[in-house]
Amino acid sequence: MSTHPRPTRIPRGLATALTVAAAVITVSGTAGAAHAAPGPQIDPFAPDFGPNVAVVSPDTPLDEVQAMLDELAAAQVDAEMSTARHSVLFLPGAYGTAEDPLQARVGYYTEIAGLGASPGDVDITGKLEVYNRCLADGGTSNCLALVNFWRTISNLSLQVHGPGQDGCRASANFWAVSQAVSMRRLDVSGGNLSLMDYCTAGPQFASGGFIADSRLPFVINGSQQQWLTRNSVVGGWSNAVWNQVFSGVEGAPDDAAFPNPPYTTLDETPVSREKPYLFVDDEGRYAVRVPEAQTGTRGITWADGETPGRTIPITDFYIAKPGDSVGAINSQLAKGKHLLLTPGVYDVASPINVKRTDTVVLGMGHATLTAVDGAVPLKVADAPGIIVAGVTIDAGTVESPVLLEVGQPGAGQAKKVDPANPITLSDVYFRVGGPHIGKTDTALVVNSDHVLIDHAWVWRGDHGIEDFTDGVNGDTDRWNTNTGRTGVVVNGDDVTATGLFVEHFQQYNTVWNGERGTTVLYQNELPYDPPTQADWTRPDGTLGYPGYKVADDVTEHTLHGGGVYVFNQNNPSIVTENGFEAPDGEGISLHHIMTVNLSAGTILHVVNGIGGTADTSVIGVPQFITHYPLH
Repeated sequence: MSTHPRPTRIPRGLATALTVAAAVITVSGTAGAAHAAPGPQIDPFAPDFGPNVAVVSPDTPLDEVQAMLDELAAAQVDAEMSTARHSVLFLPGAYGTAEDPLQARVGYYTEIAGLGASPGDVDITGKLEVYNRCLADGGTSNCLALVNFWRTISNLSLQVHGPGQDGCRASANFWAVSQAVSMRRLDVSGGNLSLMDYCTAGPQFASGGFIADSRLPFVINGSQQQWLTRNSVVGGWSNAVWNQVFSGVEGAPDDAAFPNPPYTTLDETPVSREKPYLFVDDEGRYAVRVPEAQTGTRGITWADGETPGRTIPITDFYIAKPGDSVGAINSQLAKGKHLLLTPGVYDVASPINVKRTDTVVLGMGHATLTAVDGAVPLKVADAPGIIVAGVTIDAGTVESPVLLEVGQPGAGQAKKVDPANPITLSDVYFRVGGPHIGKTDTALVVNSDHVLIDHAWVWRGDHGIEDFTDGVNGDTDRWNTNTGRTGVVVNGDDVTATGLFVEHFQQYNTVWNGERGTTVLYQNELPYDPPTQADWTRPDGTLGYPGYKVADDVTEHTLHGGGVYVFNQNNPSIVTENGFEAPDGEGISLHHIMTVNLSAGTILHVVNGIGGTADTSVIGVPQFITHYPLH
């Protein structure tokens, strides 16, 4: 038990707090400014996380917690393009009972997390759910989860309990989501977990997600098109659609019958590191646990006690808020502080520079860095153990050369890398367009060796609220205005990606130039909006760009479970030659890859002129290759 009083901090004037959008700030100053003011003193028992973080305790009346979550959900359930960002943190203890459960929906840009050292320290009886959005006929039809993005639940125990809900809703805990969602460090019991919402009118589609370090009951995959479950325990899995991947999962289905069903199952995860998490110690002091990197892993990290790693006291962090300058942030990083980005939207006019070994940059509540005047919002040096987690990076209205650069560019750079302590990106998301016009040449460039990308969504928006002539849908205006040529470029060697989602870029979505790269689940949609075939033809005359390109001179590369989808809605006559391109060598292994047509456009071949054609004669029917090269 704590010897210091634990705070109860549901903000007063909650309705006002929830209706005030996260402040959009202009960050000024020069990167690494020498005269930044020292950071404020931090109370380790009650750090100031700002107005967009609610901390609740078991002593808080349950009806107050329920009302706060209901109001937050009402504000965020349709707020896809808003600037609001929120984090709700539960101090250790029990919330809800069989007679009076805590049942809540999780909306856009919302993080719900426990503050225990282990998931069992925060025990919720009830539900934490995401339902379909019904977009037609007054919210009664066209019900789907295809744009249920940007939300997180983590580090808690959930006993599924649905009294008071109708028979369908009470049947499971629903988590009907698509990209930029993560479930981490969960212990779910008492009922099924459903990754689709089958309780609304159709079509009930859902399009992807990510689970790690979790113990789960029977999971209903349903209509989920692709999903990565990594280093977890599952009580069972219902089915697969196109691309369901399991890596280091106890209870995972066997994949021997691929593609019937299309499971991809790895017994162990080659390289893993769990995301850092905020917690409160036995004395009531806040800290961040930083899990260590591991190789050849299987199952959860907390089965036998504390997750292996190190603990950083909250007093070693600079707690940034919208309004802080880049100069102040860089000054604190240079002094050896770690960085905690509280929920909000930060307009960044010069790079935040992360240079020191083992520095942790942790975002709360989908904290978002937006490029201003063509800046590179975030640069990470070639230094072992740097971690960036829980951060979204948006392109601005002036083109940036890159949104996140990891390591110094150029051959022959001296790289201070450590295979046992890789630079790690966890739940790092990128967006070009959507809430505003966005422009970048490339979203993510990885120059360092031994980098781990653990769940990234790199998205050039196919819809938004930029007032184009065709409204929210992708069209010629979007093609000419929201420009993003390349999604991800990997130049470093020995880079691993577990859960890489890259979509809609105007040339290559992913280009892998480094040796010995490994990807476990790759999901891609080609751009919806090329106006003409000429706009989607390479200089050498090849029709279109593959969704995943391994450079011609690479000798070793591995991909487990990859999908490239086509939906050229702006011009359905567009043709793409190949979904994947890779050298045909003994060190190349593309395992369980596919293309699929979503109703417009054509991909002629799966890989290098091999595999069936994904055109409108086979809408929704994947074209599979079990292994490439065929020999």
